[in-house]
Amino acid sequence: MRIVLIGFGNLGRALVQVFAEKAEILREHEGFAPKIIAAVDDSGAAVEARGLDMKTLVNLAKRREKIEKYPGAKAGRSALEVIESVDADLVVELTPTNIKTGEPGLSHIRKAMEAGRHVVTSNKGPLVVAFKELDSLARKKGVEFRYSASVGGAIPVISLARRLMSSNEILEIRGILNGTTNYILTRMEEENVPLEMVVREAQELGIAEKDPSLDIDGIDTAAKLLILHNAVLGGDLKLSDVEITGIRKVTPEAIRLAKEAGYALKLVGVARRGELEVSPKLVPLGHPLSVGGTLNAITFKLDLAREISIAGFGAGPMETVSSILADILEIHRSLG
Repeated sequence: MRIVLIGFGNLGRALVQVFAEKAEILREHEGFAPKIIAAVDDSGAAVEARGLDMKTLVNLAKRREKIEKYPGAKAGRSALEVIESVDADLVVELTPTNIKTGEPGLSHIRKAMEAGRHVVTSNKGPLVVAFKELDSLARKKGVEFRYSASVGGAIPVISLARRLMSSNEILEIRGILNGTTNYILTRMEEENVPLEMVVREAQELGIAEKDPSLDIDGIDTAAKLLILHNAVLGGDLKLSDVEITGIRKVTPEAIRLAKEAGYALKLVGVARRGELEVSPKLVPLGHPLSVGGTLNAITFKLDLAREISIAGFGAGPMETVSSILADILEIHRSLG
């Protein structure tokens, strides 16, 4: 499989390392031998029709260097130019998320589909802004479009939902979809300390961003919930359709009282057809959604099977790459 890799940040570097480490297993068990024929980041592009040297890419990844450092790379060469001009089977789009415009990922994915390339992405932005458009374009062009890593990190949320739909109607989706807020609420429960103090701790540990607003105001959870709704339940809702209440007003006292009554206080996203809400909710202790730390968890309410839940690590480069790799392998198998 001939691959164009767009984005060489944490995820792009992790993917390169996984390709190298698992090369023999992937070849023996899946008959899969990927060739990265182009790699692009904001510094430029490296292109080689026979495949870029994997050892060199891995060394760049380990040193956290830009693609411009690859021998023969062209500084300033754009991703759009590479997608259009390089003959590839698959574009893996791993640029940073922008949930307001979807760019630059949205343009990258459009260009790839128009050129007849299959697409795998972890980028929430294009899916939040233009899911229906991209889904329709993929069908029109006859290309595969996979985005498992956009929701739940390592947890196969979307693929599980689609398997469930073969025999069940999904009535509702409830989820802990943001590891940062879950960590904050867990620490507030354990230490009985205010939110501001735990946020500083999370920032020092690298769990929270310098500006944690997207997490603690519930916007990241809302974006993931929106993707789940549009991809699984159908429709074309927008982020403005989600009722969002974050965790800024949650106090240690509220968490303590909830625990005494047998509940954990969690930031939960709830999706029903045409109805989306993110807010702090009481979750019974022992329920599958009552997970601690940075874990994510999702519960599907079904007409036949009643409830099915799944939990796991929702963040981290290697965890997310496991979903990216699973999507790539599904496309490889579909091509037969």
